[in-house]
Amino acid sequence: MRRGFTLLEVLIATIILGLGITGLLVSMSQAQELMLSATRFQAVQEVMDMGDMTYPLADVENPDMDLDVPETRATELWDKISKIRLTREQEEKYQGYTWERECLNKTDTDEIARLGGLYVVRITVRWGDRYRGHGEQESYVTLWRKED
Repeated sequence: MRRGFTLLEVLIATIILGLGITGLLVSMSQAQELMLSATRFQAVQEVMDMGDMTYPLADVENPDMDLDVPETRATELWDKISKIRLTREQEEKYQGYTWERECLNKTDTDEIARLGGLYVVRITVRWGDRYRGHGEQESYVTLWRKED
């Protein structure tokens, strides 16, 4: 009677174990990337909200003049809407994030392009540094103002 495993059986078991561990490591890596993306998306949404609170569209009296807001750092937006200072963790979270608002059709004089008092506004949040990478997220809003 034979005792123990043959070399072929050990080799096959090792290959099966290796494939299982490889699959587990790949899924863990993908889960980590998904968590980082979700964290970045959450920060982008918070910066968009801060920009909307700092420069609300409802306060725009003359869309031809007042819709555009130059690129502004997220920490500056926070300082304009809150008297409470950012914590160190919040400063690190928002470092490298900027917010910008631009009207895409304010100079269109063609009635069809403007569609009366309808304005198309692009809101852009950009982020980037050498540690976290870089990118941008855009959101579009339509704003209608009754023409006098």
